[in-house]
Amino acid sequence: MSKLKVGIVGVGGIARTHIPGWHASEHAELVAGSDIGEDVLNRFGEENGVDKLHADPEALFSDSDIDIIDICTPSMYHAPLAIAALEAGKHVICEKPLAPTPDDIRRMIEARDKSGKTLMTAQHFRFQGSSKAMKDELDTGALGDIYHARSWMLRRAGAPTGGGFIIKENSGGGPCIDIGVHILDLTLWFMGNPEPVAVTGVARAELAHQEGVFSQWGRQPIPENFNVEDFAAAFVRFDNGATLIIEVSWLLHHNTQGEDMQMWLYGTEGGAHWPKCEIYESNNQTRQQYNRELKLMHAGLEAHAQECVEFAAAVAAGNPSPVPAEESLQVLKILDGIYRSQAQGGEVKLD
Repeated sequence: MSKLKVGIVGVGGIARTHIPGWHASEHAELVAGSDIGEDVLNRFGEENGVDKLHADPEALFSDSDIDIIDICTPSMYHAPLAIAALEAGKHVICEKPLAPTPDDIRRMIEARDKSGKTLMTAQHFRFQGSSKAMKDELDTGALGDIYHARSWMLRRAGAPTGGGFIIKENSGGGPCIDIGVHILDLTLWFMGNPEPVAVTGVARAELAHQEGVFSQWGRQPIPENFNVEDFAAAFVRFDNGATLIIEVSWLLHHNTQGEDMQMWLYGTEGGAHWPKCEIYESNNQTRQQYNRELKLMHAGLEAHAQECVEFAAAVAAGNPSPVPAEESLQVLKILDGIYRSQAQGGEVKLD
């Protein structure tokens, strides 16, 4: 069988982590790219042997030779690009967040269903070896019913400084949308994707506008046009009675170098920690407690590349999306709920 032909929209930035996956895939071949930056686009073409280069992504959508569109643009452009690609009969893998609002994702799902094509969110943490090992263990029922989780993804002086992240008109939000989507998606996946029903949250910029505030990335000052939150936290209720506490920040005065991403899961039969991949159990008969550590022997491809490999394999085999849009909708309901809760000053119900 001939390989699926891939075109990337937005070839700078995060796309560079996808490209090795397309090159490694036995089912796909990278053939095209689109970007508003001419120099970036030309460099992409030279480095990857790609000669179909267009400033307008519509040229990729209308190309009958292209099967898969990989969307790597800022968040606010995900929905219109994905919908246009699906309506053109393309399969779509789209960087996280799938879209910045639940309604955007609902429109993407509608376009997917009408087209009969595959839509996947590039939630790369699901494709790490440690995540897969933990998910496999949890799916055996090792923790019993998971009734509570604690998750955080925290940086100290780790805010991006590019307009694609810190200007709301481009990003849709700050760390909530940028990194909160990672730890939240992974937590819900581990919990079995219960349906969220209510959120109490805060989303504020407490440090970003202080005089002299900087990012550790290049010791760059935070631009004055920063207009998103730098911290968010929430308490979430689910339809099965489970609860979740989540915290995210780009700038928190937290004892970490780089990024602190952790998750605790608590069930009726045991607990767990990720990324340590530890399981905590008790034997009530012998009154003994046990800790087990999952040992990962073969890590495989880097996770951004692996997600592209697995998407192409799913499309080639006619299998379901490895990260269904419905699960991304759950994530965005919560993130959107945090922003609404901040604005209203109390708990909000989720539709």
